[in-house]
Amino acid sequence: VQLLRRQALAALETGLPVAVTLPRSADARRDALADLPLGLCDIADADEGLSASLRAAQAMLATNQSLGILLPDVPGIGVADIQAVLDRFLDLREARVTRGGRMGDDRPGTPLFLPHAIAIRFAGLTGDDGGRSVLRDEEVELVRFPDDRAVRDLDTPEAWAEWRRDSGTAR
Repeated sequence: VQLLRRQALAALETGLPVAVTLPRSADARRDALADLPLGLCDIADADEGLSASLRAAQAMLATNQSLGILLPDVPGIGVADIQAVLDRFLDLREARVTRGGRMGDDRPGTPLFLPHAIAIRFAGLTGDDGGRSVLRDEEVELVRFPDDRAVRDLDTPEAWAEWRRDSGTAR
């Protein structure tokens, strides 16, 4: 919950509109964000994982509005990192998928920004594939960071324990 709030605050510092997708049963997370100037979107089919969140996010877009995605379980990303990826996306005139990555490899990470024409294709996503099927054939611009901050995803209890140990963060 604290990490979700921290990520939401970082996203808000860009000055862009921010929306958070949450399962309907996520009362503690909703409460943690209640005082922030952002939109909340209930995900009825959250059991489908990231695809459900991406479908909901694209449905909220205005005409020709691009989409930025910041995952809450990638704790190394801060305001300056989000801004660096956003600045590159804007330099490219919002014409190419732009995302964080790590120097020395081509593994894409977060945050990511997508042109409207690509983001609206999330409407057809299913399962917990996330947006991989939509992004597979797209040219991606990586903004590479010198460490694993953009690609270190905490999807398992072991990953959380390792991150806590490495970062000196208590539970």
